[in-house]
Amino acid sequence: MIRFSLLLLLLLFTTTKINAQQALKNLHNTAKKEVRSFTIDAPQLNSTKKTWVYLPKNYVTSKKKFSVLYMHDAQNLFDAKTSFAGEWNVDEKLDSLNAPVIVIGIEHGNEKRLEELTPFKNDTYGGGQANAYLEFIVKTLKPFVDKNYKTKTDKNHTLIMGSSLGGLNSFYAVLKYPEVFGKAGVFSPSFWFTKDIYNTMEQAKKTKTKIYFLCGDNESADMVSDLNKMEYLLNSNRCYCLNLNEKKIVKGGQHNEKLWRDGFVDALLWLGY
Repeated sequence: MIRFSLLLLLLLFTTTKINAQQALKNLHNTAKKEVRSFTIDAPQLNSTKKTWVYLPKNYVTSKKKFSVLYMHDAQNLFDAKTSFAGEWNVDEKLDSLNAPVIVIGIEHGNEKRLEELTPFKNDTYGGGQANAYLEFIVKTLKPFVDKNYKTKTDKNHTLIMGSSLGGLNSFYAVLKYPEVFGKAGVFSPSFWFTKDIYNTMEQAKKTKTKIYFLCGDNESADMVSDLNKMEYLLNSNRCYCLNLNEKKIVKGGQHNEKLWRDGFVDALLWLGY
């Protein structure tokens, strides 16, 4: 029943339609000048992608280059008015940290969200187009960002983070592109979606990516056990002595924006930037 509720939440999430012009108007009304957006062609997905950009307060005046954090489900990151069930307050939290980090938030594909964020097909729910989505990030979006913004382009300064299906996708991203993403925040990952994800652990030997796992113990019956299983497999394929993983299980934590919002700063500080 809990898993069904989570799936229903995911499906409702995909059908939330966001008016791009209204979203921009909302940003202007709240005077969040450090958050802006652009639309970019996504040939790998046969579509375009609206992408939100957070720039640090000192970005314009600084002569330095900045780390880049790629995040999924951009509608939920910066503004409650465009979110499905509350925002992460990413811009306010980064402002308070004075963190030298650019955030690139990629809007989910509405009804295509489930397809884009899942690396393997589920027999019941479909999906399995994450390879195309990640290829868009790596081969189209990242080159555009690196060309047009003051970025540190190496993997140690390129992070990826997401929750739920976005957590699953972020985990898969560091296995598929360890030369691109050096750090990942994996929040409440939907490892239940397909058991095929467990068969990718051989690829973990190729990466020294730092991974911060987060979930609550009140999400679903197997969220914690699935996360513990993945951590065990990960450590079995690359020595746990390297201290590349961190795991936080929040007592009473539920599958929602509050959990992820509250965990965002700790994850970023542990991963480093």
